[in-house]
Amino acid sequence: MTNDDRIKLEPSWKDALRGEFEQPYMQQLREFLRQEYAAGKEIYPPGPLIFNALNSTPLDQVKVVILGQDPYHGPGQAHGLCFSVQPGVPAPPSLVNIYKELQRDLNIPIPNHGYLQSWAEQGVLLLNTTMTVERSIAASHAKKGWESFTDRIIQLVSERQPATVFLLWGKHAQSKSVLIDGTKHLVLKSVHPSPLSAYRGFIGCGHFSRANKFLEQHGLAPVQWALPAL
Repeated sequence: MTNDDRIKLEPSWKDALRGEFEQPYMQQLREFLRQEYAAGKEIYPPGPLIFNALNSTPLDQVKVVILGQDPYHGPGQAHGLCFSVQPGVPAPPSLVNIYKELQRDLNIPIPNHGYLQSWAEQGVLLLNTTMTVERSIAASHAKKGWESFTDRIIQLVSERQPATVFLLWGKHAQSKSVLIDGTKHLVLKSVHPSPLSAYRGFIGCGHFSRANKFLEQHGLAPVQWALPAL
């Protein structure tokens, strides 16, 4: 991973993040990943999809941010968007609970897949705070440098976008609220949608309707949360 033409990064993000690629933490992260690949370890998501969240949602089009923590670490699942899985992969439990809240909140039918690409293309930045993981080992790439990079992404959205909704589910996501200007953005917090906590406040939070109301109040198109069939 280097700051050259081999990085396929959407132009607005590449320009905004240019200085980050020269930072010591990024050089250390690059070396860590190089060693992981050299050791033959299976890393998710596949290399071309590591920056899928940024490539799918240009900086000047971000209107909602959903924060995840770690990519899925099972084969064929992760494709660079938090909570989302590739076509043909069953929706994981946390995403099923997100769908349940969408159904309760906006009467949206539960889809038969877990592919959230259409949200990303509408301006929903689906950002994992750690952007890679080793197969079958959750949080294996945590605290290797990704968090500094994604903190800067959150700050850039807060600084440059006029009115954005930040959906912070769970303690890890909520810890990022210090990076967000709450005077111009809507910050909504809840417990995580995982089966361990969803029924302690996520189901019933109404975040999706509240997000759309905020966007409409600021002259922005609401998100079409209903997913197209695959």
